[in-house]
Amino acid sequence: MDVNERLRAALLRAGISCAQLADAAGVDAKTVERWISTGRTPHRTTAHKAARSLGEDMAYLWPSLGEGKRGRGLHPELIALHATRADAPLDMWRALFTQARERIEILVYAGIFLHEQWPGFAETLGHKAGAGCRVRILLGDPDAPPVTERGVEEKYGHGIETRCRVALMHYGPLIGMPGVEVRQHATTLCNSIYRGDDQMLVNAHVFGMNAFGAPVWHLRRESDGGVFDRYAESFEAVWALSHRAVKE
Repeated sequence: MDVNERLRAALLRAGISCAQLADAAGVDAKTVERWISTGRTPHRTTAHKAARSLGEDMAYLWPSLGEGKRGRGLHPELIALHATRADAPLDMWRALFTQARERIEILVYAGIFLHEQWPGFAETLGHKAGAGCRVRILLGDPDAPPVTERGVEEKYGHGIETRCRVALMHYGPLIGMPGVEVRQHATTLCNSIYRGDDQMLVNAHVFGMNAFGAPVWHLRRESDGGVFDRYAESFEAVWALSHRAVKE
């Protein structure tokens, strides 16, 4: 059975442990863990208690209990929406990359917040590649006009170009490693994309605002041609226009 990513994301967002949710719902912690790990659906009364304690819609967490109704009108591929990147918990980012088995893809200008908050991030990517996971990273070219323009738009000056160079420094040890490809691009970045297999975090970009203050969409691929695939196609389009990164 599938993992219930919506429930796991709701727990992280609410800052509630499995044990705490179990107390609120009147079940034991192992039952809550099974709701997450096996996708098991609880009894309606229990589900209602759990959803209420998380501040979520029951039909959103367990669509089968919605009797065919769309929970809050949300798209089935949307697991969670975080108002800002700063609101998205680090555990969510860790889970995205550490649980990936087949592919990891990153499209950013710099995205060095991952290295700042997770000192072993680059090493983790190296280990994933060594285990057979394909890792592709797209960084902004600090000499590209769109990068300079973004700095002006965000009133960030030349800070973005500098962060692009710092990002390349962080990823430098991975360049040339089997299973890892690091490239640079000169495109206008509409969204930063972070993918781990069939899950994706999309950091939307808002004119005049730094990425940390913009929303993050947590998506899970459900079918061909969906929202997830549109962002995946965007990654491929930028990849086709990129060039290999060289260690500085």
